[in-house]
Amino acid sequence: MSMDFSLGVRLTHFFDFLFLSLLVRSGIEILGAHPKLYWRDHCSPGSEWLRFTRKKMPSAEPWTAEDEIEPLSSWIALPGGNNLGLGRHWHFGAATGWVLCGLVYVATLLVTSEWRRLVPTSLSIVPDAWRAFLTYASLHIPAGDPNYNPLQQLTYFLLIFGLAPLQIVSGLVMSPALAAHFPRATRVLGGRQAARSVHFLGLVAFIVFFVVHISLVVIHGFGAGMARIVLGAETTSQPLAILLGLLSIGAVIVVNVVATRASLHNTSLTKRWLEIGVDPLRRLLFHHWTSRQQHRVVSSFARVNGRPPKNEDYTRAAATGFADWRLRIDGLVEVPLSLSLAELRAMPRTSQSTLHVCIQGWTYFATWSGVSVSYLLEKARTKPAGRYLVFHTLDEKWERPGHGHYYEVIDLETARAPQVILAYEMNGTALPVEHGAPLRLRVEHQLGYKMAKWVDRIEVVDDFRGVGAGQGGWRDDVLNYYPSDAGI
Repeated sequence: MSMDFSLGVRLTHFFDFLFLSLLVRSGIEILGAHPKLYWRDHCSPGSEWLRFTRKKMPSAEPWTAEDEIEPLSSWIALPGGNNLGLGRHWHFGAATGWVLCGLVYVATLLVTSEWRRLVPTSLSIVPDAWRAFLTYASLHIPAGDPNYNPLQQLTYFLLIFGLAPLQIVSGLVMSPALAAHFPRATRVLGGRQAARSVHFLGLVAFIVFFVVHISLVVIHGFGAGMARIVLGAETTSQPLAILLGLLSIGAVIVVNVVATRASLHNTSLTKRWLEIGVDPLRRLLFHHWTSRQQHRVVSSFARVNGRPPKNEDYTRAAATGFADWRLRIDGLVEVPLSLSLAELRAMPRTSQSTLHVCIQGWTYFATWSGVSVSYLLEKARTKPAGRYLVFHTLDEKWERPGHGHYYEVIDLETARAPQVILAYEMNGTALPVEHGAPLRLRVEHQLGYKMAKWVDRIEVVDDFRGVGAGQGGWRDDVLNYYPSDAGI
């Protein structure tokens, strides 16, 4: 079916290419943080169906999830290296642009009736597409409209109205906030790890489509194809269309180069710019979900992330079974508290079986028991000016000397939510040292990096910008992760 391309379709075609290039490269960056794919949420070592690393974890000595990271080259990843936090910023920023671009594209199709070019109106397209495929396989070009033979029409239709929505759904299913509030939601695709695998396969499908698409444009006539998508019709000036098309491709390359260099050399500034549009939207969509999980399964293997403290205070406390350790609750409270582990155990106990979701991508099921943060806040009587809780820890981050003790921030709305607890037990036994003994924060509707381990103080503040580098957490300050919210 011959039909000119409207300006809206042509512009969205360019921006779709731009956003997809950023999405693919930042997606590769995210994959490098845990270069293994699974079908089940337990993520047991050796259960991955696909891996992109030759690293093998030692069997005779402790290792952490950070040892599994595979830093990638900036030639393929955005921004490259071990920059998961900034890679996620780019991914969500590009995803937002890509979705908006897609909505404009679909609206344009409907307004201009160009949907007739893409939407099949008869089931005969299936055998017709198969015949076209066989023609290509025999190294011939199908007869008829060279740009929209049945195979191409069916492929474009499935890409726009099948693969693209699947990528959006599989991305949303991976949100810990959504999955925690709707525990059955992840089962639509078989679980979070299945959704992660499907998301990766969708990325591969887009790359394959892009390569085949460009190849067919060249085979069917590069000049005519560029004239259609750049100027609207192949009867226009083909040399001008080729020039403008190549300039557009060059512009996408320049954007990627600038994005990479800015991310590596002006990290904080790049992060702040990327947060402008993405953070308010992410907070609006995911921040207010609360956890309602109660799974009936516990994973046989639970990955550890981060190594236990080595400082004298923690070593001495651990040697006595934390008998002399105390949790302090101070700051903007009416009644400052100093509680022993025995006193915490004597308080109302809450238990929850949940899915732990690490920002790197791996997961596991576990049962956590402890005291709810909201109960402790009631005892301490938070002052009206208090808006945030700073969880200080005994973790001096000896792996990165000079960067201070680990801390995390959550707001009062999050702190008072269900299943936000300070856990002193894991799977029915005392919390292991490697998982945060004696006390670990659990915020089940956020990513794992917010769940500070080895907690020894809760400080209620009106503003967290004066704590550390002021971004809402140690990882935010040092590694440019997300700020005070981690719902996706």
